Amino acid sequence: MSGDWWVVFLLPAAFWVPLGPFVMAALGVSCARNPGRRARLASVLLPLLPVTVVGVVAVFPTDTWDEETWLADFLGGYVGFYIGLVTVLPWLLGYLAVRVSRAVRARRGPAAGSVAAGQEDISPPR
Repeated sequence: MSGDWWVVFLLPAAFWVPLGPFVMAALGVSCARNPGRRARLASVLLPLLPVTVVGVVAVFPTDTWDEETWLADFLGGYVGFYIGLVTVLPWLLGYLAVRVSRAVRARRGPAAGSVAAGQEDISPPR
């Protein structure tokens, strides 16, 4: 039992599969809304522990390296699914959603939807 302390590192990795996409999408939105080092640093450091732990668990059973399917399993399972679909894709979707919506609003112009554009003012009187 005393030699199983490393299992504590697998707990964030286990929660990363169901919760990580939501966290990464929120971080992508945060990076798009607040550009700067702080948001980018959070986007890199927050998933660092679960992604690294699973990478170490996937790489270090060195006796499986001799199997013919090891590289395909590693690239498809860990890199493709865990890094690509669970971590990077949600961040990218959150980031792009904000950037596209801002670009569409900017293209419409600042007067779109305002009273100056010829629309009626339907706000209640003060």
